[in-house]
Amino acid sequence: MEKFKNNPLVKKIGYNRVILIGVMLLIYVFFSVGSGRILGYADIMSALNYACFLGFLTLGVTFVIGTGGIDFSIGPVMFAAALIGGRLLTKNGCPVIVALLVCILVGTAFGIMNGFLVAYMELPSFISSMALMMLAKGVGSVFTSTQTIKWPQLTDENGLGWYRNLIRWDAGNGVTIPVGLILLLITAVICGIILNNTKAGRYILCLGSNKEAVRLSGVNVRIWQMLAYVLCGTLAGMAAIMYVGAYTTVQPGLGDTFNNEAIASCVMGGTSMSGGIASISGSIIGVFIVSLLQVGILAMGFQKDYQYVITGIIVILAVFADVRSRRRAN
Repeated sequence: MEKFKNNPLVKKIGYNRVILIGVMLLIYVFFSVGSGRILGYADIMSALNYACFLGFLTLGVTFVIGTGGIDFSIGPVMFAAALIGGRLLTKNGCPVIVALLVCILVGTAFGIMNGFLVAYMELPSFISSMALMMLAKGVGSVFTSTQTIKWPQLTDENGLGWYRNLIRWDAGNGVTIPVGLILLLITAVICGIILNNTKAGRYILCLGSNKEAVRLSGVNVRIWQMLAYVLCGTLAGMAAIMYVGAYTTVQPGLGDTFNNEAIASCVMGGTSMSGGIASISGSIIGVFIVSLLQVGILAMGFQKDYQYVITGIIVILAVFADVRSRRRAN
């Protein structure tokens, strides 16, 4: 094992990332054998559709968990943004580009509220995010009069469905370009640079390690703590665009399950629930694992509930490994 860990290629990629990639490949093989068929192109594209919006949620919550906080509102915020933007588009004649911008602005507004409550009002992030989760559900339901919103299809006669090309673009001759995946990876690179190569990222992680020490060193911790929640909200708004681009139909009062899946993806990827340690690349691999679980379980003919069971077990193992590693470090 030590020889494997010291392998130059493994060191360059990262031991944890190599293990995660190996787990993802094992899951693919398991579901291919269990379903009696190789998971093909359609299955992979379905998993990528799921990964696109879940990835943006996961990137956002990675910043928050890095500070030692938590955000249970991201799923409902994503749905509230999609509901409000969709209502303006389909009922009020708002241009598509404006509706998409509204989605991002709604997510950012919730991120600002959450960050203000945690950083300046000093509410526990658990309480703040739970309150905003209910608020997001209520706002989305009230704004749409509890009606389901259906965003335009690609074949819409008015040409309003062009936004769906942000997920998959049909280049013709049976070639489909996964634009959503490309956008997700570009965003992940930007988030990685922010987290690992900027002052903001260093302070965000330092807050998770020892907030009081950072404060005593003369840093205005409130600004950087709030920034993490604003980034999380903005990325939740972007996730709303990815979601409607893949599925079009949005129902009020939903979104809770996506909180758990995003947090699970973070934890799988090596982000510590105690804060101070976060991995953007690990979070993305965790997203692919969760998305593959979702597709593979359906391919085997099981209900989606089994995904929650397997994901829960993986999260428990990941948290246990994190706790063990911290104990060894101490």
